Amino acid sequence: MDRFVFPALYAILLWWISTGVMLYVVNRPRSTYAVSLGVATVLFAIGSAGLYASAFEPGLAGVYMGFLSALAVWGWHEMSFLTGLVTGPNTRASAHNSGRAPLADAIGTVIYHEVAIALTAAFVVALTWGEENQTGTWTFLILWILRLSAKINVYLGAPNVTEEFLPAHLRYLKSYFCRRPMNMFFPFSVTATTVAVVLMIWAAVDPIVSEGEAAGYTILATLLVLALIEHWFLVLPFNSARLWSWAEHDVATTQMIEVTPRAQKLTAPGGVP
Repeated sequence: MDRFVFPALYAILLWWISTGVMLYVVNRPRSTYAVSLGVATVLFAIGSAGLYASAFEPGLAGVYMGFLSALAVWGWHEMSFLTGLVTGPNTRASAHNSGRAPLADAIGTVIYHEVAIALTAAFVVALTWGEENQTGTWTFLILWILRLSAKINVYLGAPNVTEEFLPAHLRYLKSYFCRRPMNMFFPFSVTATTVAVVLMIWAAVDPIVSEGEAAGYTILATLLVLALIEHWFLVLPFNSARLWSWAEHDVATTQMIEVTPRAQKLTAPGGVP
């Protein structure tokens, strides 16, 4: 049992901590973004080197390094999007007050980000191509595919769309979130993910696989389960933002900082904006 418990806990803790740190950082004042992006870029480079090195090591050390390295590379993309550095040409709120926004407008809010991820995915695949340990590569691909799936579900419509941690400069994205009981894509996305989970677990418990392979499959299965839970949070009456409540104070503080100067300007002597 220890063969599977530690890899699963490793994946869960790194996912939870890295997501919380990301939310905390991007909801700090925008004056801190340059330093944060600089650190993220260094981590991207270290993560890329880690992905390459881990691909040649099929043992436990290589598997854990590959997963951590993939998170570092993925973190740069999350940071670049949430800080507003790499988003899309459309940075305006949708003019549609009800129903779904036009697809072209919605794509325009994220297209640069998605192209950047696709190019990085190709880079990661090429970097580790043909080597024994593909844990890092599959980690990055799962993060990309399942995040894209969540975005499609949010656009098509879901009843429980979390908006609390969206930075002030990205609030226009809320106008592209559609609230509705269900969409046609949701059953397909959760079913496909569930099948992938079963296949990964099946591979992990195969007695012929090595300890490193079992850990790799377990980590990937855990990541898929976490993504599956995030999908179900879209339709269940649970606010997933509670999982990272320790980042909430900074969100509120940043919103106050960004709103206050504007309010002071509007109430200047003479009432002139």
